Amino acid sequence: MSTALVWLRNDLRLADNPALFTASKQHDRVVALYVDEADDGLRPTGAAARWWLHESLENLARSLAEIGIALKVEAGKSRDILPAEARGLEAAAVHWNRRYGPKERALDADIKEDLRTQGIAAHSHPGNVLAEPWTVETGQGRPYSVFTPFWKTLRGMDIEHPSPAPKGKAKRSIKVDNGYKQPHWAGKLGQHWSIGEGAAQERLAEFLDESVAGYPEGRDFPARPVTSRLSPHLRFGEISARQIWHTAHAFIHAHPGKAGAVDKFLSELAWRDFSYHQLYHRDDIARVPMQAKFKGLHWRHAPAQLRAWQTGMTGIPIVDAGMRELWETGYMHNRVRMLTASFLTKNLLVDWRQGEHWFWDCLVDADEANNPASWQWVAGSGLDAAPYFRIFNPVTQGERFDVTGDYVRRWVPELASLPDKFIQKPFEAPAEALSKTGVKLGDTYPEPIADLKQTRQRALDAFADLGANDS
Repeated sequence: MSTALVWLRNDLRLADNPALFTASKQHDRVVALYVDEADDGLRPTGAAARWWLHESLENLARSLAEIGIALKVEAGKSRDILPAEARGLEAAAVHWNRRYGPKERALDADIKEDLRTQGIAAHSHPGNVLAEPWTVETGQGRPYSVFTPFWKTLRGMDIEHPSPAPKGKAKRSIKVDNGYKQPHWAGKLGQHWSIGEGAAQERLAEFLDESVAGYPEGRDFPARPVTSRLSPHLRFGEISARQIWHTAHAFIHAHPGKAGAVDKFLSELAWRDFSYHQLYHRDDIARVPMQAKFKGLHWRHAPAQLRAWQTGMTGIPIVDAGMRELWETGYMHNRVRMLTASFLTKNLLVDWRQGEHWFWDCLVDADEANNPASWQWVAGSGLDAAPYFRIFNPVTQGERFDVTGDYVRRWVPELASLPDKFIQKPFEAPAEALSKTGVKLGDTYPEPIADLKQTRQRALDAFADLGANDS
């Protein structure tokens, strides 16, 4: 019997899993392996994402068992574990779906060469993006640095159709122990999520059927439940971008009146590919500014303000609401992600890498491309970034996108009784209004840790000096 080993990473699904499909088609026996990697230089998975990973692996193990495939979970250096497992199984081949970070690519190339020197075939497959980074380029054959032309090119490409799930051969009993002990805070995350391939498909169907029509406008309003919330499923590959793309196009065919709304949703999906495009073509984007001049920016060392931001105690209600939503759910609405990131990097002038690291640890959907690319976009150091003079005012943004304060009232309950006029700016409320609602600034809710007008000017001066020094 011919045996294949499938190395799973960010592709924890059966359907549209080219490595799993090809191995099942070409070999009599397939064994799946997930390695909790500890290779030097690879970024460890954040705490909230590890909780999701644990649940997702258990779900996947049950699904694989239904089609006769065992899932093994190991921890350590993949460069050692993978060849050893392949030899122990007497595998004829090892299959995996490609990943695109510089260090990950180098590691995969080393493992592929090691396997081949041992007489074991190694095959990598495209399975985690709409189009692989080197296939989307400008007319001059260069990588895109601006999203709009990138999207124009991508939407005109023939996106490969998803592959089916492998057919079952025989059911297996399962026993999976990844050595992960649930932290005490994990229970609160489980109240907000259903995990696994089936849950991802259900979420996509529900979004298209019930929410997509209101998506183009409603996506900016954090209290409106119109976003897809598919990002953590995509992060772990419980659903693929290609599955979403083709399911959405089939939905357009059946509901042509909603084509514009679906197209807007797909453009946001394309931002994910654009982030991977940047990851592939640039240095380590979690540490290195994509615009070289930003290496000279002098960020402030402000540990007390950083901690206030992390804990949702800045005195700016919509910022605090976002940070508390993040802590409780492992997620934050995208509009609020931009506001909280802008407040940290522009108003507090704290290094974007500090914020990126916090989000990496707290978000269930933090992946190696989207998280740093988004932070660099807000900070101004990324490709196609918001210009340095674009500094979100979180109060006016809150008044525009959380008009009646529903989002703030949910996550900052100590302000829940304030009238709409002051819910985004309690520091401007008269003493009588504060007294009636039991709000004591500096006691039950903090005074603002930054003057928005003054810190905005400070940021403008710092970023303008950066441009002058670069010229």
